[in-house]
Amino acid sequence: PIGAFLVLMPFMLQQHQKSVEETFMLLQGVSLERSYEDWQLRQTRWDCAVFVLLWLGAVGSTALSHHFANDGLWTAQVALHFLLTALFSCVILSLAYSAVFVCRSLRIMVDAFCCDVVQTQLGDVAHIWNLTQAVLRKASTAVESSLLVLCLVLAISVPLFLVDVSGLAGASAPIPSLLPGLLVTCGSLYLLFLAAAVSEQCAQVPALINAISFGDGMELERQQTVLYITSSAAGFYVFGTRLTTAMVVKIIYVWCIIDIGFLTRLASSRL
Repeated sequence: PIGAFLVLMPFMLQQHQKSVEETFMLLQGVSLERSYEDWQLRQTRWDCAVFVLLWLGAVGSTALSHHFANDGLWTAQVALHFLLTALFSCVILSLAYSAVFVCRSLRIMVDAFCCDVVQTQLGDVAHIWNLTQAVLRKASTAVESSLLVLCLVLAISVPLFLVDVSGLAGASAPIPSLLPGLLVTCGSLYLLFLAAAVSEQCAQVPALINAISFGDGMELERQQTVLYITSSAAGFYVFGTRLTTAMVVKIIYVWCIIDIGFLTRLASSRL
């Protein structure tokens, strides 16, 4: 019951957050206005294929583990466990993909801004960046609750995964039993790094503008525009905190240390 509640918590948050649907429509409108909808569609299809493969792998490994554990005999309890695992993994990966869709669209939007800035008048760059930054803030605010809860589910699932590793050490087929949780964890990590990549991409915009020549006598205005974009600190924000790749790596590093200590203590208690 606790695991089911933790899994369904982001789903409930997503359902009660109407701004998510508005964000999808906003991103679609921006892509149509700036004429990169085909580019966005191709990239999001690849992301969708990745998450479908992760879900199919989780479901297939669950079925395989039940097959080995029960000698091919499927009881009502085994079938119920299989269906619940398939449902919960689908919920988590669907929520992760919805956030991935937003993050991928934001990255493409920043890429489109960088491509268009070469043909844009310098006086219009700050205005276009203001619009881009506003979309970035609105989109990150729309999915920040789901992202945070998914991170909490990920943080709780890793110690449980280590308990499974320790408990299935002598099992006949331990790898298929561990794959569902591992694949769902990979989907959440994919989302974290993609969200952090939005901030890293925004950090490269001032250097790009500084390298573009807008004509003679425009150096001072260009420098002011670069300083303005730098001071705007655009990126992917989670409850007011700018998410970066270095931050994600540090979080994973700290949590790995905690998990190693937890696993060491668990192993020593069983000796």
